[in-house]
Amino acid sequence: MTPDVQTFFDPATYTATHLVSDPVTRMAAIIDPVLDFEPKSGKLSTTSAAAILKVIADRGLKPVYILETHAHADHLSAGDHIRHLTGAKLAIGAHITEVQKVFAPMFDADDVTPDGSQFDILLSEGDTLPLGDLQIGVLHTPGHTPACNTYLIGDAAFVGDTLFMPDYGTARADFPGGDARTLYRSIHKILALPAATRIFVGHDYLPVGRTDYRWETTVADEAARNIHVHAGITEGDFVETRESRDATLAPPALILPSLQVNIRAGAMPPASPSGKVFLKLPVSLV
Repeated sequence: MTPDVQTFFDPATYTATHLVSDPVTRMAAIIDPVLDFEPKSGKLSTTSAAAILKVIADRGLKPVYILETHAHADHLSAGDHIRHLTGAKLAIGAHITEVQKVFAPMFDADDVTPDGSQFDILLSEGDTLPLGDLQIGVLHTPGHTPACNTYLIGDAAFVGDTLFMPDYGTARADFPGGDARTLYRSIHKILALPAATRIFVGHDYLPVGRTDYRWETTVADEAARNIHVHAGITEGDFVETRESRDATLAPPALILPSLQVNIRAGAMPPASPSGKVFLKLPVSLV
C-alpha cells in the first residue's frame, strides 16, 4: 500500500520532517519534527511545528504517532510539544537508553533516568504499530547512533540520517556509540528492501552541482548511485572512506542544545529555582 507523504524542509538545520498518512482512514504519523532554536539569542519557536499542525488540521488528518528516527544532534525535537497538543504517542528506538547513559552525565541531567521512560513507546527490530489500514514496521539500523531506526510504512522507508541522497552519501559514524562498520551493515539491510521502495531521508545538504533540496529516492537508486555504498564498494572500502571523512568533520552547530533536549524526548530541562530554564554548555580545557 502507498501512504501519502508530505515533507516539510527546515533550511536552518537542513532537516526533512515527513508527515505520513493512510489515505483511507487519515491516520497520520509525524517523523522527526523540528523545534526551532536560535542559539545566539536562546529563543525557541514552534513555527515549524505549527506549519505541520495546520496542514494536519486542513487535511482532516488524525495524528497518532510522532516517530523519532534517533536522538538528533543537529536540531531540537518538537516531539514533546506536538504530543501535548495532539495526544499522539511519541516513539523512538529502544536503544535510546544507551544514548541517555552517555549524554545525561555530560550535562549533569539528574532528572533523566536512562530507561527511555521520557518517551511513550520504545521500538525494537521487528516491532509494528498500526496506522489505520497501514502498518509501521521497524528496522534497527545503528551505526550513526546506537538508537537509529528505519520506519517502513507501505512502500516507503524513512531512514533518518542513515542514508542521504545518492549524490551526498551516508551519515557520519563518529558520535559516541557510532561505528562505520555497523553503519555499512545497517545500510545494506535497507538496500535489501524491494528495489522500488521509496526512501525518504532526514536531511539534505546540497552537494556541489545541485541547487534544489531533495529528500526522496529509491532503494534501486541508492544501490546504483550512492557515492559511499554503490555496487563494488566493499565494507572495508566504506569503513576507510567513512572514518577518514569523519575525522575532518566539525561537530554539528546545535549538538549541545540538541542532545540535552532530545534525551528528554524534546522537553526542556527543569526550571531553576527562579523559574528560568537553562541549557548547559559544558566547557573543556585543552
